[in-house]
Amino acid sequence: MAVEEEGLRVFQSVRIKIGEAKNLPMYPGPNKMRDCYCTVNLDQEEVFRTKIVEKSLCPFYGEDFYCEIPRTFRHLSFYIFDRDVFRRDSIIGKVAIQKEDLQKYHNRDTWFQLQHVDADSEVQGKVHLELRLSEVITDTGVVCHKLATRVLECQGLPIVNGQCDPYATVTLAGPSRSEAKKTKVKKKTNNPHFDEVFYFEVTRPSSYNKKSHFDIEDVDEVDKMEIRVDLWNASNLKFGDEFLGELRLPLKFLRQSSSYEAWYFLQPRDNGNKSLKPDDLGSLRLNVVYTEDHVFSSDYYSPLRDLLLKSADVEPVSASAAHILGEVCREKQEAAIPLVRLFLHYGRIVPFISAIANAEVKRTQDPNTIFRGNSLTSKCIDETMKLAGMHYLQVTLKPIIDEICQVHKPCEIDPVKLKDGENLENNRENLRQYVDRIFTVITKSGVSCPTVMCDIFFSLRESAAKRFQGDLDVRYTAVSSFIFLRFFAPAILSPNLFQLTPHHPDPQTSRTLTLISKTIQTLGSLSKSKSASFKESYMAIFYDYFNEQKYADAVKNFLDLISSSGRRDHKSIEQPILLKEGFMIKRAQGRKRFGMKNFKKRWFRLTNHEFTYQKSKGNKGDHPLCSIPIENILAVERLEEESFKMKNMFQVIQPERRVLYIQANNCVEAKDWIDILTKVSQCNKKRLTVYHPSAYLNGHWLCCKATADNTPGCTPCTGGLPANIQLDIDGDRETERIYSLFNLYMSKLEKMQEACGSKSVYDGPEEEEYSTFIIDDPKETYKTLKLIIEGVGTLEQEHAQYKRDKFKKTKYGSQEHPIGDKSFQTYIRQQSEISAHSI
Repeated sequence: MAVEEEGLRVFQSVRIKIGEAKNLPMYPGPNKMRDCYCTVNLDQEEVFRTKIVEKSLCPFYGEDFYCEIPRTFRHLSFYIFDRDVFRRDSIIGKVAIQKEDLQKYHNRDTWFQLQHVDADSEVQGKVHLELRLSEVITDTGVVCHKLATRVLECQGLPIVNGQCDPYATVTLAGPSRSEAKKTKVKKKTNNPHFDEVFYFEVTRPSSYNKKSHFDIEDVDEVDKMEIRVDLWNASNLKFGDEFLGELRLPLKFLRQSSSYEAWYFLQPRDNGNKSLKPDDLGSLRLNVVYTEDHVFSSDYYSPLRDLLLKSADVEPVSASAAHILGEVCREKQEAAIPLVRLFLHYGRIVPFISAIANAEVKRTQDPNTIFRGNSLTSKCIDETMKLAGMHYLQVTLKPIIDEICQVHKPCEIDPVKLKDGENLENNRENLRQYVDRIFTVITKSGVSCPTVMCDIFFSLRESAAKRFQGDLDVRYTAVSSFIFLRFFAPAILSPNLFQLTPHHPDPQTSRTLTLISKTIQTLGSLSKSKSASFKESYMAIFYDYFNEQKYADAVKNFLDLISSSGRRDHKSIEQPILLKEGFMIKRAQGRKRFGMKNFKKRWFRLTNHEFTYQKSKGNKGDHPLCSIPIENILAVERLEEESFKMKNMFQVIQPERRVLYIQANNCVEAKDWIDILTKVSQCNKKRLTVYHPSAYLNGHWLCCKATADNTPGCTPCTGGLPANIQLDIDGDRETERIYSLFNLYMSKLEKMQEACGSKSVYDGPEEEEYSTFIIDDPKETYKTLKLIIEGVGTLEQEHAQYKRDKFKKTKYGSQEHPIGDKSFQTYIRQQSEISAHSI
């Protein structure tokens, strides 16, 4: 979801690796150990939670999390909690990274000291104030000065213990006085509208009848006065109301202007830094990649996009724009991600991968090393399989991976690592059964393999067979090096990275999956001496179970099927595919004539056939309380908070104007559910074009005030999305990312130009600094480089012009850029320096 600005869309995303914590404080009991988990928060809104690591003061998590960020935020925060069975889980400490500081830690492992957490420091949100200083003449003719403070509204206040009933106190404070007033409490909202005015007498009536603003002694006192606005959550708990944030404004700034209106970010209270030393709380290892894409309309990208899309047709392919991107990027993965998504979006992925794979095969001397390096080809095929094959993995592996994670059968076959009471032969048999079952489901899944993957495998097979005509097995190993080595084996080894499990498995399960993955990888490799491929003797002994020809035949039949050009195209799989599941809160739909329309927590499941909910997670066979066929979903849209005073709500609209109102756990979850439900129902023939953004309550629609419950919607439905669930790609966004990479590595592009010139003129031994580039045709490569640099330069000018225009229009203190916005202050400083430099 993009934030719309004038002529521009802004996308935010974050990819996080939560590594481990170390040296956490000991539990103050006899055990000393803790059961800890880590949460990821946008400000204070939790969007992800790791598994619990039990009985450790140095818990290892090893979890990855990615999300598109659907709203503005100030801090990306990480909290370490200690689970408590009998009471609320306690917070050990936190890491809070300001948004403007995220680039400092971009894509590198960093240890962060945990900081102390208290209510006074947990602040988010902003407040809208208007201040007016007036001169008043009393009935007796004397002059005094009054301050009118108008508290209009707040936005984005934190939700405390599941609720937010805010109110504000306004205090005029000076060296010798303090006067406080209070707004009304606004129930069940973290975006309260107060619009209340409070009057304060700033200076005492003067006996002098003159128009001076202040007496001399009053001037000194006013300069020391401040207006303080505190936000509180009205709590029913015995501990009192919770502090939400404050704002302090000195009155002397009103000496220049008697009236001032602006938005302000709320700030934490200063408690004299009573917190513990950071070392006392331990530390947390994180790797954070925050990306912000500023995307123009499509026509801006035409020259660069067209240059990239014709890469497959360029001879030689090493002179193409896409191949050059792979040459200049520090890591091939950087280039592969946006390239694959762009080519998939425009239906050009197969010819592009075929071209670069064919070029790589021609450079390969030994058939045993084919596609084994981290080349652009390998990374592009990896990324394609991840995108196009995710649901293929779900159908093939998820049921048995779930069973392995839940049942915990002992499968350790290393005699040194056996636990007391375990039997080596029993463990081998348990492991053999798992390997056999997984091998069988994989080799029988050929008809389910996505078409785009099969077309790529056909191309690989043909290139390899043509290059190494004397090796009859190379047509198999070229394909198996991807489908087994880089797809199935990694998915078994780390199921959480392939969305097969929500978290990294526990140590015992992880060990079982490692043993299975090793065996499957070797079975799929078709190597001549398989037992010898194991370093461990216990693995070689175990592999003797599978030294039968039937296993090699099954692999070859499977590889033949998925790399055959005449393969049947099974576009739809009869078996339902589970797309998403989880707990959410739903409002009763009024299907019963009597009964309250209250809110209840339910377990929701979405497949490509239906959207259902039931009372608890239970088993997949449990009968659902409600089932909505996909063809009956006419629209999926957000619901405005005013409807039920609840955040992160959306609505699923069905025939006969029946609406299911649902609350997700957080903003990221809400976006994910809306996106996946919209995609899966996009092709429904009766989809609505308009909807009501608010609920029908008390006899009328809250949005348009229409009284009939069957009144057509008053707001256009959000834009259509691709019907293909697997590939929701924005071509312009991917081109913008590629532009950013070219811009980042501009010095390498220029160095590559020099290398082309050197190679073309001298055609002799290369300089060492040029030898890292693959340049088969210097003249063609130079031409492409020139076009890339021109296209990148044009886009860079457009971005610079946009920033200058935005700088002129933006007001500090507006709703978009409240006072206290450090990222905007930095931006202003940078633009001022640029302007001064250009002058």
